[in-house]
Amino acid sequence: MRNFRNLSVWYKGHSLTLKIYSLTKSYPKDEIFGLASQMRRCAYSIPSNIAEGCGRNSTPDFKRFLVIAAGSSSELEYQLFLSKDLGYISEFVFKELELETIEIKKMIYSLIKKLDTDS
Repeated sequence: MRNFRNLSVWYKGHSLTLKIYSLTKSYPKDEIFGLASQMRRCAYSIPSNIAEGCGRNSTPDFKRFLVIAAGSSSELEYQLFLSKDLGYISEFVFKELELETIEIKKMIYSLIKKLDTDS
């Protein structure tokens, strides 16, 4: 069993989740059950799947949950783009969070590759 708290990608995912929660508080009220809710679910799915994968007994299971986390980061990346185009966030905020999301996705794929070479 792995400890997810030992993974820097988990910490970065958790930090991004906190930022997304804070950011979406300012979204229009009609987005509470729409885009804001979906962005929150995608954001917390990233560190949640990393943590769940760490609790699994096998490397293939861990990798499967990492792939899910990467998918959630791609989904969040689009939702940030949509938020910018809808005028909910500035270009600056979009770029900052987009870069952070892409960095996390790269870290996830690097971890998957490392698990492949360790096997």
